[in-house]
Amino acid sequence: QVKKMIKDLIVRLLEEANEEAEQKGWCDTELSTNEQTRKEKTEAVESLHSEIDELEASIAKLSKQVSELSNEIKEMDEAVAKATSIRNEEKEKNTETIKDAKEAQVAVEQALQVLKDFYAKAGEATALLQQPEIFDKPYQGQQGESGGVVGMLEVIQSDFARLETETKASEDQSQASYEKFVEDTTVDKTAKQ
Repeated sequence: QVKKMIKDLIVRLLEEANEEAEQKGWCDTELSTNEQTRKEKTEAVESLHSEIDELEASIAKLSKQVSELSNEIKEMDEAVAKATSIRNEEKEKNTETIKDAKEAQVAVEQALQVLKDFYAKAGEATALLQQPEIFDKPYQGQQGESGGVVGMLEVIQSDFARLETETKASEDQSQASYEKFVEDTTVDKTAKQ
């Protein structure tokens, strides 16, 4: 009977040893699986930290670029405002110059007409009613000198006409340059927004 009990005890110990071996195998498998999972998760965390660092650097760089572009846009707006102000002043001055040149041309034309009428009448009349004997023909003023005053007024009139033409051309060119500047600035500003 003792033998039987010893045998039963040995069988039971062997069964327990088998169960413990199975338990140890399962534990070893679980430990290696957990270790592998932990390794993978640690690598994922490190990868994510690296990606976070890259994205933070990218955010800082982009923020700096946004700030620079905002400053450039502000400078462009200021440049357009200044150019508009200068352009308006220039346009006002050119308009006044053209108006003055037109008025001056009319005034000079009227003066020329008065002088031409005067010299035409002077050519017909005699300047001195009582003529001394030393004159062999009636004195009619200095008709030859009339070309000097009339000629000078004609030069002045042509100068005013040229001033009007040049000012109009300058105005047109300045307006075209201003419009191109505003267009280029708007395109550049749109690209930077």
